[in-house]
Amino acid sequence: MFTRYAGSPEGGLVNVVAIGAHPDDVELGCGATLLRHVARGDEVTILVMTAGQRGLLEGMSRPKEQQAAAALLGVQLRWGGFDDGAVPDGAEAITVIDDVLAATSAEILYTHAVEDTHQDHRATATASLAAARRLPTVLQFETPSSQHFEPTVYVDVADTIAEKLTALRAHLSQVLRLGPVELEAIEAQARFRGFQGRVRWAEAFETTRLAWDLATPSEASAARTLTMAASC
Repeated sequence: MFTRYAGSPEGGLVNVVAIGAHPDDVELGCGATLLRHVARGDEVTILVMTAGQRGLLEGMSRPKEQQAAAALLGVQLRWGGFDDGAVPDGAEAITVIDDVLAATSAEILYTHAVEDTHQDHRATATASLAAARRLPTVLQFETPSSQHFEPTVYVDVADTIAEKLTALRAHLSQVLRLGPVELEAIEAQARFRGFQGRVRWAEAFETTRLAWDLATPSEASAARTLTMAASC
C-alpha cells in the first residue's frame, strides 16, 4: 500500500515526529522515509527516549553520534531523558511524548512496533500509541529485534536509501560493535521490503491508523498540466 501522507485539508506540508528508544533506532526503522519527508518540506522531529548508555563503547559518545545523524537527516532532535533499559510505558513516558507532539503540532507519528524482544522498544511503542491516540496517522517501524512484523504500508525510498546508510554510519560505536547497525543487512532488508512492496527499495510499516489524503492537485501541479496540454 502506498500513500500520500495526510495533514492539511489541501494535502500540504505536515509536521512529523519519529520516536526511538535509543540512538540509531529511528534511523534503522524509518530514516529513509524521514529523508523523503524532509525533501518535500515537512517539519520533522525525532525524539530519542534514552542516551543508549548500555550500548556505549569506551571513548565514544552516543548522544554526539545521534546529533551528527540528526544533522545528516535534516531533522530536529529531542531527548526523553530516561535510563537505557528502563523506559517506562506509563504516565511518565506518555507525558514526555505528549509534550513533544503538542510542541511540534505533529500530524504523523512513527514509532516502534509493539512486538519486540527489547523492553525499551516495547515500552516506547506502548507509550507512543497512548500519546498519539488523537493523531490521524500512526505508523510502526521495524528494527533488528522486531518480532512477527507484518507490514501493510511500504514507502519507496530509492532516492534516499544511500543517505539513510550514511546517517547510520554516524552511529560509529554501533557499527563497530557488529550489532544491530549491520549496514549490508540493512541494505538487504530495504531491497526485500521493496520486493514485497513492488518497488526497488522500500521501508515498511505496520499501521495503527493511516489518514490518506486524496485532495485535488496543488496549483503548481495544475499549472504543469496546463503547460503540457498547451504544448501538445
